[in-house]
Amino acid sequence: MSKRALITGITGQDGSYLAEHLLAQGYQVWGLIRGQANPRKSRVSRLVSDLNFVDGDLMDQASLVSAVDKVQPDEIYNLGAISFVPMSWQQAELVTEVNGMGVLRMLEAIRMVSGLNGSRSSDGGQIRFYQASSSEMFGKVAETPQCETTIFRPRSPYGVAKTYGHFITRNYRESFGMYAVSGMLFNHESPRRGAEFVTRKISLAVARIKLGYQDKMSLGNLDAVRDWGFAGDYVRAMHLMLQQDEPGDYVIGTGQMHSVRDAVRIAFEHVNLNWEDYVSIDPSLVRPAEVEILCADAERARTQLGWEPSVDFPELMRMMVDADLRQTSREREFGDLLLAGSW
Repeated sequence: MSKRALITGITGQDGSYLAEHLLAQGYQVWGLIRGQANPRKSRVSRLVSDLNFVDGDLMDQASLVSAVDKVQPDEIYNLGAISFVPMSWQQAELVTEVNGMGVLRMLEAIRMVSGLNGSRSSDGGQIRFYQASSSEMFGKVAETPQCETTIFRPRSPYGVAKTYGHFITRNYRESFGMYAVSGMLFNHESPRRGAEFVTRKISLAVARIKLGYQDKMSLGNLDAVRDWGFAGDYVRAMHLMLQQDEPGDYVIGTGQMHSVRDAVRIAFEHVNLNWEDYVSIDPSLVRPAEVEILCADAERARTQLGWEPSVDFPELMRMMVDADLRQTSREREFGDLLLAGSW
């Protein structure tokens, strides 16, 4: 019998890569989707014939209980979230409901379907749960690099909500003996990243500037530093976490820091342009409370999971620029066909 996995957020960047990875491992993969049309379902359109879907919403407890009961998964990956950090200052309550309380609702669904009514030891037959925690929980960092024991000092409503989700996952592990783990993933990007995120904003603008569709781009804090990796690498770590004998939390990152300025320079150099000719600073794009430096100490993941990243940051930025050059060229060709009346 193949294992069953249920993924929330399956139409997001991470969900699409994870679905591909689990299908390649022989899993039966289910995606939790809300009833209305999902504008990002195209991310998994090529996989639809191999996927199963079940209705559910992280803001609706009953729907989650119904979904878990129907699917009877061996593993649940909770990737569903409002993931754009700046938005969390504009819609703090909504972000907290989804990113914080949504975790509790999914844990409660597992508890109810599994019949866990009191403290008990973990056994091999129960549902295994992965929570997508975030490096944003470290916030105003107490130490660099950050590891599993680094204290949390979140600097955004997003980071605060993710911290709640992290701690409630640990609480259910300790209270009910659930196999429940959190992956403290540092920034991870890909050509599937939403255009609102800074790396994709850069790669898309570079492609459009190179092809003559855009003249300039505006950015906020060029000095902000992140540990950026490739999303396709990070979903392998998620899967590995749920294959261990004992549940535990892991930091996942490359251990290499790069600034937004580095990302801009690498992207423009890839198309033989000087970034300083095209980039301007917009103070309105600077966060109210910035997280200046994030860098992962992923030693535990390397030694216990055997996980290593395979794509470095310059390669990642070039990959994203190339993908956006292809996409922008296709859009131009499609537009030309429409104008010519050939479509």
